[in-house]
Amino acid sequence: MKMVTGEEERVSDLLRTSESFLRYVAEWEADLAVLPLAQVVREAGGPGGVALHVVDLTVGFCDTGRLASPRIAAIVFPIVDLLCRAHDAGVKHFLLIQDAHPEGSPEFEAFGPHCVVGTPEAKTVPELEALPFSNQFLRIPKRSISPSIGTELESWMAAHPEVTRHIVVGDCTDICVYQTAMYLKMRANALMLEYEVLVPEDCVQTYDFSVERAQAIGAIPHDGDLLHLIALYHMALNGVRVVRTIT
Repeated sequence: MKMVTGEEERVSDLLRTSESFLRYVAEWEADLAVLPLAQVVREAGGPGGVALHVVDLTVGFCDTGRLASPRIAAIVFPIVDLLCRAHDAGVKHFLLIQDAHPEGSPEFEAFGPHCVVGTPEAKTVPELEALPFSNQFLRIPKRSISPSIGTELESWMAAHPEVTRHIVVGDCTDICVYQTAMYLKMRANALMLEYEVLVPEDCVQTYDFSVERAQAIGAIPHDGDLLHLIALYHMALNGVRVVRTIT
């Protein structure tokens, strides 16, 4: 894509004026705190006050399909580890919020066909299914990037006011994880509820699609590193507690 002089100047100005902010955000990310799980449980008043929201950790985003990404597959182990430690600490609320699209979903216009109901892509990754407490998982299917529109999540939230610490993990940082964390935080703000939303960076990730690859097939590029960072920062900007890891 060839730019005319005015466009080139605008791009140069944007790069110049944004440099200090990008440095600030990178330094903010580098300084994220480590949060002990025991502290989360204690602040919640016990394990019954903690819920883990596992977003889109399905075969279609980790292993097989047009949206599968090795970057996302790499967070499976950290998430499994966190779930196991949470279960050992007595946590019982595990919500698997997952894409389950019908054929011809309108969302396919933006992302292409993925995670269609009844296909292998829509299945939970086997690492989660193999956990001995997987029978405790509450599976919440969704037809869009929103975790709450047309799903059972809002009714679950209303039925569990005792949960005061909501941990969000999964993918993608800037899409469904962002939507989930923001829904939870905005719900707390709007309803004057005193609960906290937490996102551990080592348990969220997004995909990468370079400008060169995108231009070659007429798609929209997606800088995974940058958008992961900006989404984390924007969640924090809105009151979500973003940490390096939950130990």
